[in-house]
Amino acid sequence: MTLWQAFILGLVEGITEYLPVSSTGHLVLAGGLLGLTDPQLKPAVDAFIIAIQGGAILAVLGLYRQRVARMIRGIMGRDPGGARLAVNLIVAFLPAAVLGPLLNDAIEQWLFRPVPVIVALAVGGVLMIAITPWQRRVDRFVDLEQLLWKQALVIGGLQCLAMWPGTSRSMVTIVGGMLVGLRPRQAAEFSFLLGLPTLGGACVYRIAKSAAGAEISMLTAFGWAPIAVGFVTATVSAALAVAWLVHWLNRHGLAVFGWYRLIVAAVFAVLAYRGLLGTWM
Repeated sequence: MTLWQAFILGLVEGITEYLPVSSTGHLVLAGGLLGLTDPQLKPAVDAFIIAIQGGAILAVLGLYRQRVARMIRGIMGRDPGGARLAVNLIVAFLPAAVLGPLLNDAIEQWLFRPVPVIVALAVGGVLMIAITPWQRRVDRFVDLEQLLWKQALVIGGLQCLAMWPGTSRSMVTIVGGMLVGLRPRQAAEFSFLLGLPTLGGACVYRIAKSAAGAEISMLTAFGWAPIAVGFVTATVSAALAVAWLVHWLNRHGLAVFGWYRLIVAAVFAVLAYRGLLGTWM
């Protein structure tokens, strides 16, 4: 992997991780366009894609440091609102924590490919277009710090759908938050914070597996430089994307992202049909 390829993948990761368009799906498709389709290197490329998510995690930690500090004070018994939010995030994290390791190998074998990603992008696009007019009819909303643990569990259960690449963890958790009564901006904030344990756990699990397994590791395949470039690029671009998304959701709905997903799915379906996304379909 060249530094330029690492930069492109880091940019795609940072921009798409917290937008409801599927970072993993975009990275799988981008990897195909960049020619990173050697079957022997596929485990290392998959590990790289997950590892640079650490940059996106760092971006949210920086942007929401005050909210994170409140949760820490809450755990110490000094902030009831922060404690409630921390408990809700733990509850929402549990379904993915249980199912993720169990399904990881099957998901990587069968779903980290362009065709399943294209299908997930299209289905998610339709859902996001439908949710916007539905929420306009909602007249009572729940405050983020008043969210019940049962509502958090619903969001966490929906997050498991994002194990299918192309679905988008951000999309299903934002939609889940809206379904249980959160306003779009607060649903997005809960989604961002939920990404801290979810993405962090996935990064640690996949890096450890890559380093200890018989398959070629990303460090052996690519070296430190591309990993560092991808990580830093993902951090900066994710911070900018999160700030933009919050600003957008204050004024608009999610429908534009749904239409974007449908367009991307259509474009990549044509590329896949022409065999331009590599040989690992």
